[in-house]
Amino acid sequence: MIIDIHTHAWPDKIASKAKKSLESSYTVKFVGVPTVKTLLQYMDKNSIDMSVICSVASRPEQVPAINNWLFSIKNQKLKFFAAFHPGYPGWREELKRIRDNTFGIKLQPSFQDFYVDDEIAFPIYEEIEKTGLVILFHSGAELSPEMVVRATPKRLLKVKEKFPRLKMIAAHFGGFRFWDEVKKFLLGKDIYLDTSAFFGYLPDEEAKELILNHRCDRIVFGTDFPIIDQKQDLDYFEKLGFAKGLKERIFSGNARDLLGI
Repeated sequence: MIIDIHTHAWPDKIASKAKKSLESSYTVKFVGVPTVKTLLQYMDKNSIDMSVICSVASRPEQVPAINNWLFSIKNQKLKFFAAFHPGYPGWREELKRIRDNTFGIKLQPSFQDFYVDDEIAFPIYEEIEKTGLVILFHSGAELSPEMVVRATPKRLLKVKEKFPRLKMIAAHFGGFRFWDEVKKFLLGKDIYLDTSAFFGYLPDEEAKELILNHRCDRIVFGTDFPIIDQKQDLDYFEKLGFAKGLKERIFSGNARDLLGI
């Protein structure tokens, strides 16, 4: 079984607009118009059994509408991290809705204008820690170099130390382009690291070393589709030559344990 824990899709009516905007901001080329249909097509082509859509609310008022759409599309092959924003005034009630429909939320501090270890977010972390939901954090730099880095590995560790039972995934193997800090602050810790926007951004041997030096039960496979075709990361991961047991953990076992799948 293969679970891609980090993908993106938008409603059909805005997908083309989102593609154009993000390709311009990030200077990237999506593999296609980022709709649910496109994601499912690539999953079938690449033998991906399940994908998790990660949605970001850039503004607080977007939260309920994004989640209404997510709640309407979930099925056996598509799950999601719900949209959330620390500035949304009805966050407690929204967390109850999220808890009834999925297993966690996505936060992207650079877009949402808060540092990951800001005290403004502490009541939210405390509530999520109590409920057992998972937070997937964008970690490290953005593809756009102009954006302020608000979720560094060091800051993420501070959150984990403050809320030790909080279930955290640090995307991009703990910090996009901050992998020296990942080595210093996150390797070996009780923090899940996903592999999205990781393979191909540093030498093969360094990527392999990072994986082998983190907890084998705290690594999950993710691709950041539609920035890349999922096959690209599948092939890269196979090329690194890990043992079968570790591959099974990373491809699905760890995600299934974490998310209750």
